[in-house]
Amino acid sequence: MSDLTRPLTLRCGLTLPHRAALAPLTNTQSHDDGTLGDDEFRWLLARAHGGFGLLSTCAAYVSDEGKAWRGQLGIADASHDPGLARLAAALTDAGAIPVVQLHHAGRIASLAPGLKLGPADGEGVRAATADDLARVVDTFVAAARRAVAAGFAGVEVHGANGYLFTQFLAPADNPREDAWGGDLAGRARLLRDTVRAVRAAVPAGFAVGVRLSPVDVWSQRGLVVDDGAQVAAWLADDGADWIHLSLGSAWGTPPTAPGDEPVARTVRRAVRPDVPILAAGGIGTAGDVARAFDAGVDVVVIGRAAIAHPDWPRRVLEAGFTVAPTPWSEASLREAAVGDAFLTYLKGFPGLVEGGRAAR
Repeated sequence: MSDLTRPLTLRCGLTLPHRAALAPLTNTQSHDDGTLGDDEFRWLLARAHGGFGLLSTCAAYVSDEGKAWRGQLGIADASHDPGLARLAAALTDAGAIPVVQLHHAGRIASLAPGLKLGPADGEGVRAATADDLARVVDTFVAAARRAVAAGFAGVEVHGANGYLFTQFLAPADNPREDAWGGDLAGRARLLRDTVRAVRAAVPAGFAVGVRLSPVDVWSQRGLVVDDGAQVAAWLADDGADWIHLSLGSAWGTPPTAPGDEPVARTVRRAVRPDVPILAAGGIGTAGDVARAFDAGVDVVVIGRAAIAHPDWPRRVLEAGFTVAPTPWSEASLREAAVGDAFLTYLKGFPGLVEGGRAAR
């Protein structure tokens, strides 16, 4: 576990106290107008006090056209600023390095007013024009500047999990033949333009990370590991301080080629050595941490285990530690600073919470 406890200095100059980060978990605990809710504040602060170093908010929408769910945190306008400043100050005082994950849901922005924005026309969706895409880049830049002003240490551009940037990256979703489609360079253009613009707009010591889906995991959209590794390498050259892989398993191999090396190792070989690889997926015990590091991961990202254990970075160092078995009780989750809205959300996952959806 010595690797887990080693500090890591990013190339922007920011030093992480150890190699465990909190995942940007959807928790639905803010207000419908995107202002910070007290339950979301308490949820994140409990993880900061619990010892997480790099600590991300949930995916925070950068504009109304990209808003995906009720209770989603916003970083889109001045009404969001006071709550963001309150959150950044409290998390920093608790010893964490707080970042905001910047998000636009694209054609699956369920709360977007009017037609949704995507790479191509569809039911309730219109193909983005060049002006639309320039505006998207501008909204990410404006959100990043809000994060700086609020006192956060960095941002993470959400380029994963089927949202706007993944829609452009995925061949199955992007039939365009213009400069934002066609070959991999065209499909990656929107994400790369955004990362470069954000990097140029924030101070040198402010971190800019990227979350990326390097392979198909939950649906077949044409994302393959060699393309994912190339995009990751480009993003690192564009100024990303880390590449955060969205994977079903942090040490998993490509679903279409299970005999190959782990996805994280393929990406790690492709990306310049001064840019760490972050990954989540199935990490709960010390053994899981070791497997992830062996697979090429530099920083482990903790999601499900952090729900049950706000102090996971400390608990995992204890001999024999295992994550509390599911289904979790409502009482235990409330003790772990899970509010009513998040509790209801978690009950929708089979077998996760007592009284929720039954396990399959």
